[in-house]
This record gives sequence, structure tokens and C-alpha cells, in this order.
Amino acid sequence: MKPEWSCLKDVTILDVSQLLPGPHAASLLAQLGADVIKIENPDTGDTSRLLGPAVFAQFNRGKRSVALDLKSPEGKAAFLDLLQRADAVIEGFRPGVMQRLGLGYDTLAEVNPAIVLCSISGFGQTGPLAADAGHDLNYLALSGYWAVPVQVHDKVSRPRARISDFAASGYAALSLSVAIMSARQNGKGQHLDVSILDAVTSWTVQGAWAARGIPADRLIDSPTVMPENDLFETLDGRHLAMGILENKFWVNLCEVLGDEYPALRDPRFATRPQRQKHKQEVNALMVQVFAGKTLAEWGDRFAGTDVPFSPVLGAAELFEDAQLIARDMVRHHPEEGLISVRFPVKFSAGLPDAPGAVPALGAHTGSVLKA
Repeated sequence: MKPEWSCLKDVTILDVSQLLPGPHAASLLAQLGADVIKIENPDTGDTSRLLGPAVFAQFNRGKRSVALDLKSPEGKAAFLDLLQRADAVIEGFRPGVMQRLGLGYDTLAEVNPAIVLCSISGFGQTGPLAADAGHDLNYLALSGYWAVPVQVHDKVSRPRARISDFAASGYAALSLSVAIMSARQNGKGQHLDVSILDAVTSWTVQGAWAARGIPADRLIDSPTVMPENDLFETLDGRHLAMGILENKFWVNLCEVLGDEYPALRDPRFATRPQRQKHKQEVNALMVQVFAGKTLAEWGDRFAGTDVPFSPVLGAAELFEDAQLIARDMVRHHPEEGLISVRFPVKFSAGLPDAPGAVPALGAHTGSVLKA
């Protein structure tokens, strides 16, 4: 039986954000034991409620919902009352909105000097784009995400996850944990300015730096383009991932397939620098090789070998995957027909599941305000 402990069990977060970055940051803290009170507009609630129950549940399960109109004197007064017993506020408005509501950092700090205000916005609180609209794709475009060439036959395509939003939410949660700890030590809070663009740029800028100065028609020359570290189509129209980075894995690949495909043992391809000089040939060879068998056949061929091979799983296959099941990442809620994802770090002392309920709009208004 897991011990009932949590590093944030006595931390209270007021979440006035919507959609993904702020709510996800708050949900990470909730999974670590924080009490997250979600402040929602009484009429509309979080915009993600309009996108379907699964979307709202993904980022707000386990929170308590309080319906307050922050534009009204009564709603503002109730919020400031809650603030006195809170550790942090997470907001995701454009810069200036909290000030116009009369809830800027200086005002909050007067009520509770130890409060931490975490403002998550697209471009941050400063700079020429600070007031501009944007969503995940905009931030990726401006971060140099597509300026990092990664494939021999590269193309601009939409990512399958909201990468910049998740980057920002992770940094926000980490920074909040540190800032709350600091405030408890010295009694003084602070304002955290989280820019979604800054967050994802911190992931992309090194790759873009490596590609600078390379002509657009020669991006294949970038060191980030590795011809054997790629996705390849199989005979049955499926795909596999070959994660060959270190040269030892190329050697292992040649040991497994070299007898059947002797071209892999071409001396020109023996080391990474050599393969980088012959990227087109190496990639074309691997495309040809992997197109010759089905994904299942390749899975059998690489089973038990030290080659970084992975099948590209479909949605149904993902939830039947032995590794995912063994790690117990997915929590099922059959009464809702939904799932949730457990905190993706295993604590040796155990980490209890956060409360599983998805709050109805304003479900906890009475109980929270009377507390």
C-alpha cells in the first residue's frame, strides 16, 4: 500500500486560466497534492468546456470549481478573500487584463504579500508582440521550430501535440513550485512571467543555431539531419522509427541485417561522419530496405536485438502496449468513458492518485466560499 504523502498537500492554488497551458500547469500541481480551486465565469466557464467533456476533464480533473464573475464587485471581493489563504494564482489572460480587473500583482500582494502570481501568455508581459493574439502553431512558427531541419526529405507539417503549450505549462509548474517554496521561507511572493514563445524557443533555438547560414536548398547539410535516424515506411504502409544516433547502433543494425542487405556494410557508411557525407545514399538505402517487409515482420526481426527500433503505434495499439501498461500511466474512469494520465514520474515513496472527479461548473462555490 502506498503511503499517503504529498509534497504539496498544504498548498492552495487559485486557477483563473483557461484552455491548456495554465490549467495543465495547475493539474500537474494537483497531481502532486495541491488543492486547486478553479475560478470560472458563472455563465461560460472555462472555454474548454465547449470543446467537449474529454478536453475539459484532461486538464481539470480533481480541481474544485468556484463560479465567480471577476468583473463584479462581489466576485472580486470573494476572490480577494480566497487569496488570503492561497499560495499562488495562475492566470492566462493577455497582459494588462488582470490590472484592468483590479487584480494585478501589486494589488494581490497588498492582500497577501506571500502570494505568487503566475501569468502565462503567448509572448510574455513585455516586447512588441505582448498584446498580440496567438495559439500553439503561432508560437511554434516564431520559435524556429520549423527552422530546425531533421529529415533528408523534410517538410513543414503540423505536430500531433500542442508542443509549445505543454512546454510552457511544464516550466510554469516547475517555477511555481520553486516560487511557493521561496515565499514560505521568506514571506515574500513574486510575479512569474511565463511566455509560451520563450518556453518552446528554449527547446528549438540550439537546433536553429546549428542551421543558420545554410542555404534553403542545402538544409540537408545541417548536422541535425541524420539519414539513419528517421521514420521509414514498411511494405504494408505502416511506419517504424529507427533511433540510430550513436555509431554502436549502426554497427548493431549491420550485424542484424548486413548479411541480407550487404550495402549497409559499405565502408563509406561505417562511421557517423561518413554517413553524414553520404546522407542521400544512406537514407535511400534504408528506405529501400524497410519497404521490403511488413511492420510485424520487422518487429520479429529486431526482437531481442540492441537496435533502437520502434513500431509507430496506432491509437488502439497504444493502449494495448505492454510498456504503457507496465508503467500504469493511464487511469480509467469507466463511469465517464474517459481516461486520465497519471503524473509521469515515479516517486519511490509513492504518490497517491489525485482526486478523480471532474468538477461541474461552480460545483464547489458554496463550500469553498464558506470555508
